[in-house]
Amino acid sequence: MTAPSYAHGASPDELLGETIGENLRRTVAEHGQGEALVSLQQGFRATYAEFWELTSRCARGLLARGVKKGDRVGIWAPNRYEWVVIQYATARMGAILVNINPAYKTSELEYALNQSGVSLLVLARAFRTNDYVAMLAEVRGRCPELGESLVLEEGWEPLLAAAGTVPEADLAALEATLQFDDPINIQYTSGTTGFPKGATLSHHNILNNGFFIGEGLHYTAADRVCIPVPFYHCFGMVLGNLACTSHGSCMVIPAEAFDPVATMECVVAERCTSLYGTPTMFIAELDSPRLGEFDFGTLRTGIMAGAPCPVEVMKKVLTTMHMPEVTIMYGMTETSPVSTQSLIGDPLEKQTGTVGKVYPHVEIKIVDGETGRIVPRGMPGEFCTRGYSVMLGYWNNQKATAEVIDQARWMHTGDLAEMDDEGYVKIVGRLKDMIIRGGENIYPREIEEFLYGHPDISDVQVIGVPSERYGEEVMAWVKLREGSRVSGEQLTEYCRGKISTFKIPRYWKFVDGFPMTVTGKVRKVEMRELSVQDLGLEKAAAVPTA
Repeated sequence: MTAPSYAHGASPDELLGETIGENLRRTVAEHGQGEALVSLQQGFRATYAEFWELTSRCARGLLARGVKKGDRVGIWAPNRYEWVVIQYATARMGAILVNINPAYKTSELEYALNQSGVSLLVLARAFRTNDYVAMLAEVRGRCPELGESLVLEEGWEPLLAAAGTVPEADLAALEATLQFDDPINIQYTSGTTGFPKGATLSHHNILNNGFFIGEGLHYTAADRVCIPVPFYHCFGMVLGNLACTSHGSCMVIPAEAFDPVATMECVVAERCTSLYGTPTMFIAELDSPRLGEFDFGTLRTGIMAGAPCPVEVMKKVLTTMHMPEVTIMYGMTETSPVSTQSLIGDPLEKQTGTVGKVYPHVEIKIVDGETGRIVPRGMPGEFCTRGYSVMLGYWNNQKATAEVIDQARWMHTGDLAEMDDEGYVKIVGRLKDMIIRGGENIYPREIEEFLYGHPDISDVQVIGVPSERYGEEVMAWVKLREGSRVSGEQLTEYCRGKISTFKIPRYWKFVDGFPMTVTGKVRKVEMRELSVQDLGLEKAAAVPTA
């Protein structure tokens, strides 16, 4: 009889029963003179002892500004050292940090401030083309709970100076009242369907997830981690920062936002041992004309997550970028975020064809979307996860919480997955991304992986578009390698006889890039909307094939 698609992460290592502040205190006691945080673009460096003092001053400065335990403190800024300091300062004083996407516009900002009840907003003056100060001024009158704002370029030093009015004993007394199950962080989901929802995470959620990430990557105080992924997202603040501080490793910020050359320069200059990114980020680095200038000899490990990894990309990361111990992870904000991870030493087919095995102290199962019953291994179904990592819930939204967390505390992810006989999990698509063409279920990931093998294709994303005859048709957005020339008809011929006819894209669209979130995830919802417009109004923009 085939085994059920269920696994639990038995582990000899206990969960950490402490707050983020308590954990940081232990790290500082052991590694106080080790380097904790580097921000290249700001020329900032701090040892763990200096970082601890800075978080203390920041926390007392916030107390001086009237922030109390349980108050929501918003942060709206790109990757800077102050972001990290505020992350740990708010955790130490029990305020709830509300991460605001640096790409938000005024309506999204207004919604996040009001929905979470932010009383103090810390913001950068601007980022890229966005004037944050002007945008805040536009919405401030419609945010009744927002009491104060603090612009980093002008208010950071005064905030730290205000610490002098609050005794250290007051902060210590406040820290002693905190429990590890207290909410400490609100992160808004992308909001691709309806309004964004605020995933509410505790010390226990994100500290333990970060700790076991560091364990899986074999982090020690000798590791230096290049973090080009955004702090506002779990990838940056948990997989990045908390994995480091729970192991005495150094957090290294290459730039305010991802830039492939700045990232590679950072790895070399700071002798980084670990590098993070989405597949799209690694592709950008590997495609850079300056790639050959950099010696990646200090690298050994890292994380590729956020989307499935193409086989050819992984081969180059392992060799060209000298990352033999890179691992693949799968998760979501609502699960703090990681639920599965590949293991160092896993064969290439497991690194690229799966997202690894169940995480320590976590349970996973794959269920039939209609009946809720666990499916046999090898069968696709919805991926569910349960354990310490599942969020407390969506902030002030019990209805939405109940829609994804069932009575047994299983988080229903909406991702389609399969589990093999060894317990490795393959993500085959989203429930909402699955294409149903003439009754056939088509998983975009399968077609994307096949097309990655074409020598002229740098990147590809597959979506479903409406069809009167079949319900949906397959469409591929293709980014070609520099200097390559290939037509939709030629790609169709490439597919013939190699994949089923009904999986061959009906439409091909050649692009320079894809609509992306700040975290490097492709926005397929936006791709569909644009494609529907193209096909209906400008058919020449998409190349139909027979």
